[in-house]
Amino acid sequence: MTTLSRDLAIERRLTQALQGEVRFDAFTRGRYATDASIYQIIPAGVVFPKSRDDVAAALAISREAGISVVARGGGTSQNGQPVGQGLVVDFSRHLNNIREFDLAAETATVEPGLVLEHLNGRLRRDGLFFPVEPSTASRCTIGGMTGNNSCGARSIRYGKMVDNVLAIEALLPDGTAIRSGIRGANDPGITGSQAAESLADRMVALADRERSEIDRVFPKVQRRVGGYNLDALLTERPNLAGLLVGSEGTLALTTAVTLKLSPLPVHRVMGVCHFPSFRSAMETTRHLVELGPVAVELVDENVLVLGADIPMFRRTLADITKGRPNCLLLVEFAGDDLAGLRQDLRRLDQAMADHGFPDSVVEVVEPPRQRSVWEVREACLNIMMSMKGDGKPISFIEDCAVPLEYLADYTSAITELFARHGTRGTWYAHASVGCLHVRPILNMKGEAGARTMRAVAEEACDLVRRFEGSHSGEHGDGISRSEFHERMFGRRLVAAFEEVKDAFDPKAELNPGKVVRPLRMDDRALMRFPPGYDTAEPVRPALDWSDWGGFGRAVEMCNNNGTCRKTSGVMCPSYMVTRDEQHVTRGRANSLRLAISGQLGPDAFTSHEMKATLDLCVSCKGCRRECPTGVDMAKMKVEFLSHYHARHGLPLRERLVAHLPRYAPVAARLAPLLNLRDRIGPIARATERFLGLSSRRSLPRWRKPWREHRAPSGPEAVRGDGLDLVLFADTFNRAFEPENLDAAERVLVAAGYRLHRVAPEGGRSLCCGRTYLSAGMVDAARREARRTLDALAPYVARGARVVGLEPSCLLTFRDEFGSLLPKAEADPLAFASFLLEEALAADLTAGRVRLPLRDQGGRVAHLHGHCHQKAFGAMGAVEQVLRAIPGLDVKPIESSCCGMAGAFGYRADTIDVSLAMAELALLPAVRAAGPDDLVVADGTSCRHQIHDGTGRDALHVARVLDGALGA
Repeated sequence: MTTLSRDLAIERRLTQALQGEVRFDAFTRGRYATDASIYQIIPAGVVFPKSRDDVAAALAISREAGISVVARGGGTSQNGQPVGQGLVVDFSRHLNNIREFDLAAETATVEPGLVLEHLNGRLRRDGLFFPVEPSTASRCTIGGMTGNNSCGARSIRYGKMVDNVLAIEALLPDGTAIRSGIRGANDPGITGSQAAESLADRMVALADRERSEIDRVFPKVQRRVGGYNLDALLTERPNLAGLLVGSEGTLALTTAVTLKLSPLPVHRVMGVCHFPSFRSAMETTRHLVELGPVAVELVDENVLVLGADIPMFRRTLADITKGRPNCLLLVEFAGDDLAGLRQDLRRLDQAMADHGFPDSVVEVVEPPRQRSVWEVREACLNIMMSMKGDGKPISFIEDCAVPLEYLADYTSAITELFARHGTRGTWYAHASVGCLHVRPILNMKGEAGARTMRAVAEEACDLVRRFEGSHSGEHGDGISRSEFHERMFGRRLVAAFEEVKDAFDPKAELNPGKVVRPLRMDDRALMRFPPGYDTAEPVRPALDWSDWGGFGRAVEMCNNNGTCRKTSGVMCPSYMVTRDEQHVTRGRANSLRLAISGQLGPDAFTSHEMKATLDLCVSCKGCRRECPTGVDMAKMKVEFLSHYHARHGLPLRERLVAHLPRYAPVAARLAPLLNLRDRIGPIARATERFLGLSSRRSLPRWRKPWREHRAPSGPEAVRGDGLDLVLFADTFNRAFEPENLDAAERVLVAAGYRLHRVAPEGGRSLCCGRTYLSAGMVDAARREARRTLDALAPYVARGARVVGLEPSCLLTFRDEFGSLLPKAEADPLAFASFLLEEALAADLTAGRVRLPLRDQGGRVAHLHGHCHQKAFGAMGAVEQVLRAIPGLDVKPIESSCCGMAGAFGYRADTIDVSLAMAELALLPAVRAAGPDDLVVADGTSCRHQIHDGTGRDALHVARVLDGALGA
């Protein structure tokens, strides 16, 4: 039987046996071939079990077919743990519930696919939390944390997973359901069958037999997670679950985990300690640990420099740094007595002074500021991975741990090691326990990178042993470190580890090649960039990708860390609804990379499968801001659509949307006729049948086109004193909501601005090209961009600013224009373009203008931000302008995309996803608003979604300001 026919037979059997989904297509297999490491192994297929019975069926069918099984949670591991050639079992889609919660006992039993942040969000209501908190808490799963024996920033107080897991329910490779826990007088430690109880006896006896060797060889540091936890079985009442913790799915498949919870501290405070050199920070760490903090985290110079270039971190770094430090140590204290914690900060300041660093602590007491600092710390990895080019910080000696007394010497020795091999390293993370994440910068696209990696790994392991540390301190073994167990523990203990594996999994059916009998860590055939890897650029890239070094390198900026799998913030709204790896930024980037490198077959880049992969991307640009490595999927989608439609043609619906700015003036004159569509059911159903526009969705109502109330003025009329504005009237407000433009005119004139009307060549209104970009019609968009730039540039050159109302249109000047036109020509307009509220906020603050606004008497305004406003950091300006209205209580709605996204929300095939996005937060918040409250939304699409979903009319900020104008 060929591999293909075998896989088809397995797929059929799994589909018949499982309630959950089964996928064996090339695109899905490609998306599950990687984690956050350098490795890539294409699996046979992927299943998404809905129950323990599904997991058991998948195990049985795989066993009969002779293929291995690989368990997977969030796919954020950094050493290749959840990748393999067998069947991948994704627990995160469905097996993600809290099964039991005992408040009195402070325990919870959860399914393995539950995300840590979701668990702690529930526990917070009762004053508890699960204290093992990795930086990936927003997307890592409890099962994955258990498999890797995760630790997190506060392990100095709370320990590792093995210290906080009370019991594990699992399936052995033969399908036996077991429960492992504490061994007692009437409990063998592993129950489920007589064979399971015998297995427990064998494991305890094995650990006892090797007691002296374990005591002699196992590193005496808290952060030792390499190998199997035989030491967990040497206590008076051994917890057999401890043997499964850190086993990386090589012994059994976890179906439930019972966790020990902790009281949530009432208060936390932080001291940000500044150091002039890296070594001085390392030498001082152990003295700061003596003060009893719950965390001491390193932020090194690389993060400070790179983070300053990332919009979402720039303000926070400026807030917490004084001068130009080489690195920072974030020292956190926690407890129930705030006064006592403030005293801890004073002791920290004194300790820093005693060690030669007076006045070097920035106190961060306010919870919102602390959250911002932790967001930077948790993004350290991704910030460093934002380096452009082929050289990246590579994880393979990432979390070695040494005793604090050796930390300075160890880090210096590693730095010297890097220098000998012609590279440098990046450092961050858990200084408190001597477990600093360090990554040398290597180019893994060639054999030289792999050779250097091998040499550095071998020498680093020897250094760790010399400094009495552990070669694996947090992120587990996987492919990167399993090979070094014998070097670390010796042959005798590795043989003991093999006994453990053989006792649980005698046929090596579960995640082979990890922990024991390892794969080679430098085998390039197992890597994301295998021998012969090449990203063939599109024949003629539609957009300018020179800032990234080409389209291929832009796609490769995704490091698979999975920040996009979080369910807060803006990105990724489609994933928040579907929880499907296909519909998350990471999954799309992986598909693009595999396609353009030829790993998904010929013509994969312009295939229907790639179209399906990108179809639910709503181009919110959330990833542009929230992905710390800068993956811009909205721009990549434009590039893709350009080539896809060139091959397959442009459907009528897309053409209608794209050319909207051209026919809008004519359509507006036919408004009474066109607006009948929403009033006559057969017409609505006909538009769904022939155009794919859902009959369940109303269409925008055409209005009499907006006419500017000013004569055209030439650029010579610009005085250049900062009060000259060109009001850019976008197609949507011009054709559908002209009252917004009228309101904006009144507000700007009342503020004291001089408004200029531009008369474009040919008389047709200016256009940003947004609708053409949404259809991939890049050449048409470029023509619109050129026409608009040529018309506005003379005004900008004389000092005028361009102000607009619709975020998706105005912000195109700042974003896509630079990829459509020469940047040298586009940049002046980009720097001179502002949303209405941005210009007002800046000028009100500077005192250049003032607005006569009436007191609103405590009226509430619920504010929803357009995705592009959030992506460009413009929401602060909206809030500032609204808060300038006396007596207006502004309440931001914490929401992601509204779900409309231009034409996306109108399509019959995507309206359900569109509405589901809105129902995540936006529509419930609007429904909860008081009847006299204002609902504010600057996006045309956002207002439409709010109206259709709640019957409420949302207002543009211009109308809110206009309504508040006094005499």
